[in-house]
Amino acid sequence: MFGYGKKNKDKNAELLELRNIRLNCRPGEKETVIREVGRMLCESGCVDESYIDAMLRRELTFPTNIGNGIALPHGVEEAKKSIRHSGIAVMVFPDGTDWGGEKVNLVIGIAGVGEEHLEILSVIAQCLADPDDVNRITSCSAQEIYTMFTGKGCS
Repeated sequence: MFGYGKKNKDKNAELLELRNIRLNCRPGEKETVIREVGRMLCESGCVDESYIDAMLRRELTFPTNIGNGIALPHGVEEAKKSIRHSGIAVMVFPDGTDWGGEKVNLVIGIAGVGEEHLEILSVIAQCLADPDDVNRITSCSAQEIYTMFTGKGCS
């Protein structure tokens, strides 16, 4: 369990919303995938549209794939002003997608207010350290992923 069910202090919004989980995504160009996961964060009110470009800039300077088939795209430091409230968006690629020469099955877009992004990154990295956990997620329903990340069901 990831323990992300808590509400954000400022906006009383969830860090993960069920609508921000996309299953059975088709492989695509890395830039296209980053734009898509960034758009999910934007449409759920977590970030301004400018944050998407900041995610792309981060990827140019420091690739966000962390191994075990996981990529965690997030914005560069100067994009903090584009974040309205912390949030994550999840894209699952059962067949994988190319991430700079590495096959990635799970892309989790992250927007963290202040230093919250470090906590979010750390917990995700710890909880998904085992490749079997990533493989299991690729066959889960959106509800199961939501429950896994938040520790609760939908009401």
